[in-house]
Amino acid sequence: MNVFRSLKYRNFKLFFYGQSISLIGTWMQKTAVSWLVYRLTGSALLLGIVSFVSLIPSLILAPYAGSIVDRHNRYRILVITQVVSMLQAGAFAFMIFFKIYNIPAIIGLSLLQGIVNAFDVTCRQSLMVDMVDDKADLPNAIALNSTMTNLARIAGPAIAGIVLSAFGEDVCFFGNFLSYIPVLTCLFMMKLNTIVPVRSEKSIWTELQEGFRYVSGDSDLSSMILMLTASSLFVIPFNTLMPIFAKDLFNGDAKTFSWFESAAGLGSVISAVYLANLKSNKNLVKIMSIASLIFGTSVLMVAYAGKLPFALIFMVFTGVGMMAQTSAINTYIQTHAIPAMRARAISYYVMAYQGMIPVGSLMAGWSANELGPRRAVCIEGIIGVLATALFVLYKRRQAAGEAVEGKAVFVK
Repeated sequence: MNVFRSLKYRNFKLFFYGQSISLIGTWMQKTAVSWLVYRLTGSALLLGIVSFVSLIPSLILAPYAGSIVDRHNRYRILVITQVVSMLQAGAFAFMIFFKIYNIPAIIGLSLLQGIVNAFDVTCRQSLMVDMVDDKADLPNAIALNSTMTNLARIAGPAIAGIVLSAFGEDVCFFGNFLSYIPVLTCLFMMKLNTIVPVRSEKSIWTELQEGFRYVSGDSDLSSMILMLTASSLFVIPFNTLMPIFAKDLFNGDAKTFSWFESAAGLGSVISAVYLANLKSNKNLVKIMSIASLIFGTSVLMVAYAGKLPFALIFMVFTGVGMMAQTSAINTYIQTHAIPAMRARAISYYVMAYQGMIPVGSLMAGWSANELGPRRAVCIEGIIGVLATALFVLYKRRQAAGEAVEGKAVFVK
């Protein structure tokens, strides 16, 4: 089938299967952490803080990680990040097993995972090109990787909801710890022809400056990254408030919260399958614009959904929009950035995506405390729609300017 064509490559297939299992464990732990923190504290602000510390390192470290990945063996870096993540999951599991409900310790371990992720995500994304022999299949591999991530986003919270109700949080954390065994096994079975770069004589600071000049100097790349920045800062963090919607607004429990996560994950899978079936990456800007509009509008609908079924339906559409938006931008960067700058360009994607979400999560938590959760989510949806309108207006003016330039050159 066309949608699975990237799985014909052995290395990508091993990566795909290993990560599929590991990511289910990751989403189980993510769901358990959110539920545990809100169960223990009842604080929307602390929910925002936990999300903040787990992602803020990407804002600070992502460009640095991109330079490191461009200078060293990406495969080895990926193995190291997976081992450290496994140890972090193990520490979490034993802490909760012995009922050490220490919020500062939970925040500390979340921060450690955020630091590891700053390197891990940049490394995994830049290594994708080495797993696919025919570069024409790279967009398909990226879409399949997103599909895998979002299937895990459905399965992980759904399993977590059952496990949390039947056994407690510690089983979720142990599940995540064990899920790293297959991913490490698959990594050791891979045979990558990764080119180890010649050690650069330039300083990291010089390479950071080169990466910034390259991304900021390309108006197409920079406009996509700015659009993602706006979405990550003001729209995507709406998800931080979903435990409040599940528990307080819809009088639910851990299972209800898992339905919210799974509904968004279902929408993401629908979107990812559509992207995986694309035979060309020519319409990525158009797809991203439509997806952004769907995302902002559906977040607005979630804000004032009066019944749980309607809220879950709109959550599916948030997943459709968010997945298509982020995946289209990711694919655009990977297929348009020059090889020497790929990891550094991806690092700005990671910074705009994962790095801005924690700042937005704090803002979402604060605004929910001040205005109430429904108004806070409503404002995020409105900003999403307005940001999309500004992006479309900018692209139209850019296209008009290029057309005028082309006519001028033709006349000469």
